[in-house]
Amino acid sequence: MKRTQTPAESTSATGKSYDGFTDEERGAMKERAQELKAAARRGSRAGKADPEAEVLAKIAEMAEADRVLAERIHAIVRENAPELAPKLWYGMPAYARNGKVVCFFQAAQKFKARYATLGFNDEARLDEGSLWPTAFAVRELTAADEAFVAALVKRAVG
Repeated sequence: MKRTQTPAESTSATGKSYDGFTDEERGAMKERAQELKAAARRGSRAGKADPEAEVLAKIAEMAEADRVLAERIHAIVRENAPELAPKLWYGMPAYARNGKVVCFFQAAQKFKARYATLGFNDEARLDEGSLWPTAFAVRELTAADEAFVAALVKRAVG
């Protein structure tokens, strides 16, 4: 008996059936679940955890092109918004205020994209008029780009 596809399922370009999430998206969700479990296990021992070391370790695992960008963005965020706490978020380096992610770096390799992404969440204070960008494609960082990112990060926490 042949199984029929449900409406919630679809077929990828390779012909493989999936439930609406790519393997990369499912992987990110699993990483987030592991992050939440680890935080819950630490509980009162949270002071012993070193989130910055975890972020730096995740950056070190990245492919060279992504790693170079992530290291620079990490340095820019730490220099310009030291009040933001580094943390892993869906397996990505992120920076939070009061536990809520303000900005994050998404490696191109993570979702097989052609560029990395620097993203800002609702906690970022980037509001400008009725329309403003919250994510930026990053392929390289020139001195001008670094200054732009620094200004964005300062504005995000302002």
